Amino acid sequence: MKYRKLGNLEVSAIGLGCMGMSHAYGPAADKREMTELLSRAVAMGYTLFDTAEVYGTSDDPHHNERLLGEALRPYRNQIVLATKFGLSFDTSHPAPYPLIPDSRPATIRQSVEGSLRRLQTDRIDLYYQHRADPDVPIEDVAGTIADLMHEGKILHWGLSEANEQDIRRAHAVCPLTAIENRYSMMARWHERLFPFLEVLGIGFVAFSPLANGFLTDTVTKGTHFDAATDYRAFMPQFRDYDANAQLLALIRRFAEEKDASPAQISLAWMLRKRPYIVPIPGTRKESRLRENADASEVKLTDAEFTEIDHALHHTPMSEVFGGSKITK
Repeated sequence: MKYRKLGNLEVSAIGLGCMGMSHAYGPAADKREMTELLSRAVAMGYTLFDTAEVYGTSDDPHHNERLLGEALRPYRNQIVLATKFGLSFDTSHPAPYPLIPDSRPATIRQSVEGSLRRLQTDRIDLYYQHRADPDVPIEDVAGTIADLMHEGKILHWGLSEANEQDIRRAHAVCPLTAIENRYSMMARWHERLFPFLEVLGIGFVAFSPLANGFLTDTVTKGTHFDAATDYRAFMPQFRDYDANAQLLALIRRFAEEKDASPAQISLAWMLRKRPYIVPIPGTRKESRLRENADASEVKLTDAEFTEIDHALHHTPMSEVFGGSKITK
């Protein structure tokens, strides 16, 4: 495993997005199996583990934080725990549930105490605002975080799915370490943020870097997903599979040439894109955990990277899932 910097925070070049162990990819995985998987991740060199207070099940809304808190407690001083505040689900609607933002200072304080307790730790290494709250000025959010950092409860902070204006305003009050936004070969709209992130020295954590698993090239046309528990049932990249034939052909060709998997080519392209990008693919399988980690060893030449990058701007592809709707 290689390592890189998010601001002044060093993390593994590939992080582990843990949401899917509890939420949105079918029923929650077996606790014992996920505990073993998380332990193996540490042994492989993963240091960045990403969760959120809202990743859970109908029976346990905070399932994922509890899972990580127990499983990663023996390795607490070896890893970077990232979690998020400021969202809840509107379960009065069918899945994928709309999101309800709430970043009032009192809510943030309540959230941080809950996350500290569930994660079984005395500090959160990287704390994100999960989504912007239109009713709370970002300066108020940043000020609350600054107070929590002064108290030692938070070491670094960031924004998720943030735009340039909010990033600039928040950073002016309390410097940001990282932005966590959706980014993959199929979701490249946040590339416009890169120039000013470089100026401010802010890292970029890419969630859904494999387009919710589509870019692994392991899901076949017509695969059934249970709409009650699996958000992939609603995602356009899986519904309009044939529209992505040229994209998959491109990735397969490079995978064969580089003796790598399609997922590794997708991640290697992203790592080559900028030195401060850290993808956080999720998985429930040890084989995928190893495959993703090894992507940090796949090297694309300048010519190969340029060819892929150019092709992505000209290859037809379907829409990609852009996230649940925000409601209030």
